[in-house]
Amino acid sequence: MSGLLRRHRDFRLLWCGETAGKFGAAVSNVAMPLVAVSTLHASTFAVGLLSACSWLPWLLIGLPAGVWVDRLRRRPLMLAAAALSMVLFAAVPVLARSGGLHLGLLIAVALLTGAAAVLFQTAYSAYLPTLLAPADQAEGNAKLHGSASAAQIAGQGASGLIAQLAGAVNGLFAHAATFLVALLCLLGIRHREPRPVAREGTPRSLTGEIAEGLRLVAGDRWFRTLTLFGAASNLALMGYQSLTAVFLVREVGLAPGAVGGLLALASTGGIAGAFVVRRTARRLGTARAMLLFELGFPSAALLIPLTSPGAGALLYVAGSFGVSAGAVAGNILKASFQQSYCPPPLLGRLVASSAFLNYGTLPLGALLGGALGSALGVRTAMWIMTAGVPLAALILVFSPVRTVRELPLRPAEGDRGEPGPGAAERDGAAERDGAAELDGASERDGSSVRR
Repeated sequence: MSGLLRRHRDFRLLWCGETAGKFGAAVSNVAMPLVAVSTLHASTFAVGLLSACSWLPWLLIGLPAGVWVDRLRRRPLMLAAAALSMVLFAAVPVLARSGGLHLGLLIAVALLTGAAAVLFQTAYSAYLPTLLAPADQAEGNAKLHGSASAAQIAGQGASGLIAQLAGAVNGLFAHAATFLVALLCLLGIRHREPRPVAREGTPRSLTGEIAEGLRLVAGDRWFRTLTLFGAASNLALMGYQSLTAVFLVREVGLAPGAVGGLLALASTGGIAGAFVVRRTARRLGTARAMLLFELGFPSAALLIPLTSPGAGALLYVAGSFGVSAGAVAGNILKASFQQSYCPPPLLGRLVASSAFLNYGTLPLGALLGGALGSALGVRTAMWIMTAGVPLAALILVFSPVRTVRELPLRPAEGDRGEPGPGAAERDGAAERDGAAELDGASERDGSSVRR
């Protein structure tokens, strides 16, 4: 180990807990649909509904969660969310063994663990800057998201193996165990963040602070563009991803173990995208690199519906590899942009407001995918939804992103409805520093959704 992992004990604990949590999330992302398909024999629409319920809490509590995170200490929120998720995921195998598991309960678990994930992720995004000095944040993001990509690949492969050997239901024990690890690591962190102090002249009502976050996203052309793109892209992504288990098991004819292995192999695209994004951003500029990664690479999604048994399964790997590489690289670019561009006191509300729209389309996409799969057939639905992935990137093409080489480091006077702090820095300084911010942030969470 080197750098932060060697000299910063609290960061090392956060890194261990987050890596364990990403491994468990990858296991459950495969295990939950497999439980519905192979254990409960759920319909195509029901599997889409299950996926939708995992993301629905972003629509229900995403906005107030951002206010709570800005008002309260983040670590206790993360502890509570991890403990609740651990109990819920452990309860599923117990209920299955007693014969009490049915689709309604599985959906309830998806809703409740999704709500816990909203609190955890929003708090986590705002917690890291309180733990690390500004000079260490790029390295911290790189370490955290790099290990997350590797954990996702290992988790998806392990989930298929667990499902093959012990049954899909028992795979959720692994996720419960990872939340226990995360809980213990968070408890071991010695750093105690100060209670957030309200800024003078800002509204203190819940609705007022929610409105402030929404105004921040809607009033700034850069936040607005990236949020609209994320919402459209996630609609298409979740539309086909919610059908992946049904498609690979029932249409292509793969065993559960093979499904996990195939998903793990495809997820290596996330590591590839993270590996090349730094060099690409330095050569092309952060804005141009975003266009390349969000439009060029995801066009490979059109290979996914062509997947067939045998060697034809590699078409799924190639298509998902491109989608994952583009999404992970784009997430790195967006994360570095937000950290430098957004005023720190508003970071929790920015995360929640943009996530409300970005993640809010995920349940809609899952429902749309399930409905299309039931009405038109799974393969036809896959064609429709995968076509939407590159089409969503046209939002970036017809936006200010296309007109600049580098994404700005600070807001200009005309970028927001309200004057932002600092002046515009889009020329020489932006070109130097924009790529430099990515120097350490070479890897990102392997998830294909836009953040």
